[in-house]
Amino acid sequence: MKKSVFGFMFVFAVLLSCRGDEDSLQKVDQIFNLYMNDIFGKDLLHPNKIGTYATISFNDALGDTDVANVSFSRKMTADSINYLEYIAGAKRVLLNDSDPENKIYYSKIAVSLTKKLTDSTFSAPDIDTLEIRYRFNPSVFEISKVLYNNSEVTVIKESNTQNVVRIIK
Repeated sequence: MKKSVFGFMFVFAVLLSCRGDEDSLQKVDQIFNLYMNDIFGKDLLHPNKIGTYATISFNDALGDTDVANVSFSRKMTADSINYLEYIAGAKRVLLNDSDPENKIYYSKIAVSLTKKLTDSTFSAPDIDTLEIRYRFNPSVFEISKVLYNNSEVTVIKESNTQNVVRIIK
């Protein structure tokens, strides 16, 4: 008898823990694709073409050490446009918590860009700054703003999970 009561309580507890409560899940939207073009629309992220950025490196400006690399993956669209995918990796720091239900965090990344001038020569690196701001509340953690060299860049949401950032240099 005791075994059946404990068995019933166990099954009841398991059933309660398995019920779905999707309203309480927080949506995380922190991935973005970074495209970089000149004013004429030329893809500047093609690693082998003259006049484009052959070498790009990212360093977490808020990292715990001086050299804190941040990972961006080089990718290409079906129509051969290059972009960099950022998933996560830079340290996030609280910027504003005046409203505890809607906090703002940010990451700051130093971007080093080396342009291919000829087949064998490269420019001195340009050092730019990429700042990503995130909005955090109980229902969502998402990219709210992106700044490149302290200028706000439009973030376009192409689907429920893809944010697109286009830099014009």
